[in-house]
Amino acid sequence: MTENSLKTNSAVYCSLNELEGLAQEKLNRMTFDYYAGGAGDELTLRDNIDAFNRIKLFPRMLVDSSKLNMEVEILGTRLASPLMIAPMAFQRLAHEHGEIAMARAAGRAGCGMVVSTLATSSMEEIAEAGSTPLWFQLYVYKDRQITVDLLERAAAAGFKAIVVTVDSPVLGRRFRDMRNLFHLPSHLKCGNLTGALQSIPEKEGDSGLAAYIASMYDVSLTWESLRWITKQTKLPVLVKGVLRADDTKLAIENGAAGIIVSNHGGRQLDTTVATIDALSDVVNAANGKVPVIVDGGIRRGTDILKALAFGAKAVLVGRPMLWGLALEGEDGVYKVMETLKDELRNALILSGYPDVTSVDRSLLGS
Repeated sequence: MTENSLKTNSAVYCSLNELEGLAQEKLNRMTFDYYAGGAGDELTLRDNIDAFNRIKLFPRMLVDSSKLNMEVEILGTRLASPLMIAPMAFQRLAHEHGEIAMARAAGRAGCGMVVSTLATSSMEEIAEAGSTPLWFQLYVYKDRQITVDLLERAAAAGFKAIVVTVDSPVLGRRFRDMRNLFHLPSHLKCGNLTGALQSIPEKEGDSGLAAYIASMYDVSLTWESLRWITKQTKLPVLVKGVLRADDTKLAIENGAAGIIVSNHGGRQLDTTVATIDALSDVVNAANGKVPVIVDGGIRRGTDILKALAFGAKAVLVGRPMLWGLALEGEDGVYKVMETLKDELRNALILSGYPDVTSVDRSLLGS
């Protein structure tokens, strides 16, 4: 048995940091670079992880941990742990079952999942396949009827919330995708869309996705647009891509039911602040009015614990889920989630905070 098979066939993955290299061996270059890469010189991409590494914990001792609790409830969605799958496009590039496998794994692990507008399966197919609570991530196209249709379909399919991504009016300068002429192969389509919106063809000298977004997405969005979106659906609407206190207040004033602190995984504006470094200001600005979630750079259970200590109610995890998907499909994603849950369980006990709802800033010292 090879070293790689020993790693991937284990009940859980010993370290999620090992998975990226294993996935790189399996995926073609265009796909791997699309998933792994960031914008510009990828400084924010790296800093999302490095920022967690700089934070130190101050654990308490002799705390009864016999009744451990990792369950959380967010906007009526109850989860087995404060762990959700981030919205990620084109998952069938990684594995033939793509988002379907991802949703099934999430259901097995009791974790939530946010489904991308640019999924390679339709939201209805994903909802039918999975037993996990689903939220729908929304990109706003120039044709507002597309937005209305997507919102209505998400509600009809049983989705529990809408996540509006606000940091992508244009695509970040992703040099890897530009060099690779990123495109969606002809056998794959954007499952939630129809007609010309389904395809992302190759474009000479550039990323096909960048060209698609430049031609299709609405660059004129404002906070008033968010208010309009909230009036089109009865589902709670979260705003993903907020990094500042003033934007947090504006989001809440315009109807946001939750905030997701995100820099798009370092894929939009390079040298943007790491999300964990922005989290505290956003939590303070939200002032308990709405839940705050964070994504970007989470690779360990202790990273989740640090996010909770800064005031996040849950975290979104992206790339490690894709690596698990690429390596072992549904089982690989499930192992990633179980690894993170096991690490969080261990960290909660060793830190002296055996209930996720009790984790606070005191864990980070004075």
